[in-house]
Amino acid sequence: MVAVGAVVAALLAPPHASAATTQPAVVTTDSETPVLYDDEAGGNASGDDPAIWVHPADSRNSLVIVTAKEGGLRVYDMRSRELQSLPATEAPRVDTATGRYNNVDIAYGVSLAGRQADVAVVSDRYNDQLRFFVIDPAGAAARTPLAEVTATDQRFLFNLDRQAVDEERTAYGLAVWQPRPGETYAVVTQEGRTTIATARIVEIGGKLGYTDIQRLDLPSTFRLPDGTTWVPCEEPGVLPQLEGVAVDQASGMLYAAQEDVGLWRLQLPLGPASQPKLIDRVKDFGIHAVYDSETEECQPVDPNAKGNGGNLLTADAEGVDLYYGPGSTGYVLVSSQGDDTFAVYERQGANQAVGSFRVTGVDGADDINGSDGLAVTNRPVGDYRQGLLVTHDEPETGPDVDGERDATNFSYVSWDDIARAMSLTVDTRARNDPRFR
Repeated sequence: MVAVGAVVAALLAPPHASAATTQPAVVTTDSETPVLYDDEAGGNASGDDPAIWVHPADSRNSLVIVTAKEGGLRVYDMRSRELQSLPATEAPRVDTATGRYNNVDIAYGVSLAGRQADVAVVSDRYNDQLRFFVIDPAGAAARTPLAEVTATDQRFLFNLDRQAVDEERTAYGLAVWQPRPGETYAVVTQEGRTTIATARIVEIGGKLGYTDIQRLDLPSTFRLPDGTTWVPCEEPGVLPQLEGVAVDQASGMLYAAQEDVGLWRLQLPLGPASQPKLIDRVKDFGIHAVYDSETEECQPVDPNAKGNGGNLLTADAEGVDLYYGPGSTGYVLVSSQGDDTFAVYERQGANQAVGSFRVTGVDGADDINGSDGLAVTNRPVGDYRQGLLVTHDEPETGPDVDGERDATNFSYVSWDDIARAMSLTVDTRARNDPRFR
C-alpha cells in the first residue's frame, strides 16, 4: 500500500483565472433514456454511471451501457431505447450476495476463450469485486447484447473477508486502463475511503477475473496557506472518497474526482512515481465545517469564510471522462454535481481550465440535474457524427414522471453542440481503444 501525505500549501495555487470570469455555456438535449425508479415497483433501479461502446464497423449499432445499482444494468441503443435489462444477480462466489452495480467502463480486445472480445467491466459494491459482461459483436443488432462472464470466487478488492465487506467500504468508482495490446487493468476506488486500486484483468477457465491488486491512498487532510490543516467534513468514520475516474489511454494518466476535494491526476501504474497533483478544487475547499447529526449536513464554522476553492467545481465532483483530440490534445470533462454543470479542462499540459456548461432539455426532455456519472466519445456513433456525451440525470423530471418516486435516467448530448457553445475542437479521427492502435 502506497500512502500520500497531507498536501502542502504549494499545491494550493490560485484557480485558473480564465474560469473565474465565464458563466457556464448552455447546450440542449432532446434524447433521454426511459425513467428508472428506485423503489420496489421499479426493481430498486437507480441510475448512476454510463459507458459508450463504439461498434468497429457500423456506428448505428453502438451501445450505451449503464449501471442501475440494485437494479443491475441497462443497455440502450443510439436513440436512447432500452435493448436489455440485466438484474443485479448474486456474484459467482461461495460467500455470495446479490450485487449492487455502481460504475461501468469498456475494455476492448480482451482475450477470452480463444478470441478477442469487448467487455463491460462493472464494480459490484455488495461483493467488493469486479463483474464482467461480454459484448456481442453485433451490438445493438444482437438479441442479447451482454452476457456475464465473471470467473468464480474472485478476491475482494479492498477487504479481507465477508464480514468486512458487509460494512460497505467496498468497490465504488471504476475505469479501464489498457496500456498496450494484451494488457488490461481496472482502476477502482473505495467507498468511504481515499484508496485507489488497480487490478489486472485475466482469463480464468474461459471466463474473466483479475489479479495483481495494487493500492494507493490519496490525502484526506490538507495544509492550507494560513498554516491550518483542513479536513473535509464527512459523516463520522467516513473519509473524503473518490468516485469518478478515467484514464488517458495514450499517456496512462489517471484523472480522479475526490467528491469533496477536487480533481486529481496521477501517473499509472500506482506507486511512488505516481506523484498525485490536485488540478482543481471544489469551491468550498478549505472551509472548516462540522457535521450535524440531526440534519445530516455539514455546517461551516464561519458562514463568511471564503476558503481556497476553485471556480468550476461545486461539490460533489463526480463523473470524469476524456474527449480525445489529435496527439495529446482534447479535453477532460468532470460533472459538478452541486450546481448541475460540467467542467472542461485541457487534456494536454497542465490541464488548464477551459470553462463549463449546463444542459437544458428541449422537445420533451428535461434539464440535467445533479449529474453523477458521464461518458464521452469523439467517435461518430449513430446520428451523433461529431461525438456524444451521455450523462446521468437525477432527479428525472417531466410530465410523464411520477414525482412521488425517486426517478433517474440518462441523457444524450451531441458533442458538436458542446463544441459550438464553448469553441472547442471537434476531431473524430483520434482513436483511443486498442482495436485501432
